[in-house]
Amino acid sequence: MKKLKMISLVLSAAFLFILSACGTSKTNGDGEKKTLRVVTDAAYAPLEYQDKGEIVGFDIDFIKAVAKEAGYKIKVEHVGWDPIFVEIKGKTADAAISSITIDSKRQQTYDFSIPYFLSKNEILVPKGSSIKSTKDLEGKKIAVQNGTTGQEVVEKLFGENNDKLKKFENNNLAILELKKGGVDAVVADNTVIETYVKNNPNDNLDFIEDDATFNKEFYGILLPKGSKLKAELDKAVNKVLDNGTYEKLYEKWFKTKPDIKILKDQQK
Repeated sequence: MKKLKMISLVLSAAFLFILSACGTSKTNGDGEKKTLRVVTDAAYAPLEYQDKGEIVGFDIDFIKAVAKEAGYKIKVEHVGWDPIFVEIKGKTADAAISSITIDSKRQQTYDFSIPYFLSKNEILVPKGSSIKSTKDLEGKKIAVQNGTTGQEVVEKLFGENNDKLKKFENNNLAILELKKGGVDAVVADNTVIETYVKNNPNDNLDFIEDDATFNKEFYGILLPKGSKLKAELDKAVNKVLDNGTYEKLYEKWFKTKPDIKILKDQQK
């Protein structure tokens, strides 16, 4: 009987140790909060960009708020667009946030958090351009960021082997090509294009909406396939959407109120 009691005590102690270990998954060996490595392409103002050596933007403020709700610290690193997907696929980074559209093709290789941002593509052109819609882009030289939905929609409209399509590492280079006269238009996300037009009035550029061609897109936090973080981050995203933090950040960066309902509806 004494032996059984001793065995019982040992087993109980072991069980409590296991529970304790499970409860500290968000901490390192020193008891501090675990730091998640988050990668981005900081060339996409106002969502993520570099200002005096610091990575800033709506996405950066948002992921910090989500990590705080989930009980983690984060370290955000600028690695570039294509390396984001290499890092997440290889699990050398815990997560990525970089205006990444959730689509079925990417979902075959990666996991995403629930949607946190509504976007759509638009056309950037010089003021006075004859281009008024996507139909007018036919036969024109078009710049896009490589590997984006902007590239996908242009290739779908005018062919993957379209020799008038120029692909760039980031949208900054695509816009620079437009300013130099190397292309007739840029196709990119509306927030990037509209912010550029607003902040650079002397460039004499204008944006064109075409809701008949450009579908609504939703950004998500990119995660390795099967990531255990997904459930925690999804819960944290909803908290940020519900507690007023999201609206506050959105108004800070875009000077308007977000449509939180449409983001919530995507979860159904």
